[in-house]
Amino acid sequence: MRGATSPGGTEGPPRTHDNSSAGSVRIQLPVIIILLAALALGWYWWRRAALVVYCAHDAIFAEDILRGFEKQSGIRVAVRYDTEATKSLGLVELLAREVDAPRCDVFWNNEVLGTMDLADRGVLAPYRGSGWERIPAAFKDADGRWAGFAARLRMIIVNTEHLPADDAAIRACLAGDLSRAAIAKPLYGTTLTHYSVLWQRMGRDKLIAWHRAWRARGGREANGNAGVKDLVANGTCDLGFTDTDDYFEAKDEAKAVAAVPVRLDDGATICIPNTVALVRGARHEAEAHKLVDFLLSAETELALARSKSRQIPLGPVPEDQVPIEVRELRRFAVDGVPLTNLSTARTECLAWLKEEYVR
Repeated sequence: MRGATSPGGTEGPPRTHDNSSAGSVRIQLPVIIILLAALALGWYWWRRAALVVYCAHDAIFAEDILRGFEKQSGIRVAVRYDTEATKSLGLVELLAREVDAPRCDVFWNNEVLGTMDLADRGVLAPYRGSGWERIPAAFKDADGRWAGFAARLRMIIVNTEHLPADDAAIRACLAGDLSRAAIAKPLYGTTLTHYSVLWQRMGRDKLIAWHRAWRARGGREANGNAGVKDLVANGTCDLGFTDTDDYFEAKDEAKAVAAVPVRLDDGATICIPNTVALVRGARHEAEAHKLVDFLLSAETELALARSKSRQIPLGPVPEDQVPIEVRELRRFAVDGVPLTNLSTARTECLAWLKEEYVR
């Protein structure tokens, strides 16, 4: 029997059948399984050891804040974010489902009404620390179950190549064909807050009539405020209802846009803060207290004011450290309609909206 030829052309020794590799696989497989199990267990315990935060605020802005807290405090943070399409509502419903076995320690919401709903359902625990103390009474729960910070305004964003950003032009556009006007689906986020304000101000029947007329007249609906911003910025729509952070994103992209605050009949604006709350039964309560105070601090409010989202500080901060664009917004925030009495309106409005969108 001739041997195999080597790459250099010489003949090597005859080959024999060898089962050593198969045996090696059989020996290594249990080891691999054990290693994978150990990694999974290590990840599980790492998660349990970390402070768990559910966050509805945009990750691009929240991540820097939370990593800054980690660096300052030495406390590890594990974050669960929500999607643009269902943000805030998805996490609110998850926290409600987990009430008897909470996995989350701190809830950072990007609006207030869902947080108030959780407080009413007993999901949140009171904590009145140094952060809670510096926030004005209009933006916090008197019992300490939540507090607001770093607010946004509801705005009407306008494509200035198609429409002047003045009241007369905007009113004329909204009174006519709405196929070039947009709003986010009002089932979640700040658009749900907007609808809840209108529910309380206009009454159930008038809001339902307005909503159905909007859809019947061709008004567009986007999956979130960012979608509204995109429709206006790219010229598909002339105007839309969105928030200050989305408007500034379009401005930073050098789009032909301008914006004015949404005004109610009495001139009030809609100023919607982020909120932070301690979850009842939190496994890491002491660490959670530190994060709540950190988020409610002047340091965090200024960081979010300086970020691309340009959020509006609610507590006292040095005025000269607030960007000029944000200083201009603060005067509109002063006119904000009270939101702390909207729990009933939000519950009723959301129940109707769920029926409206599934039928």
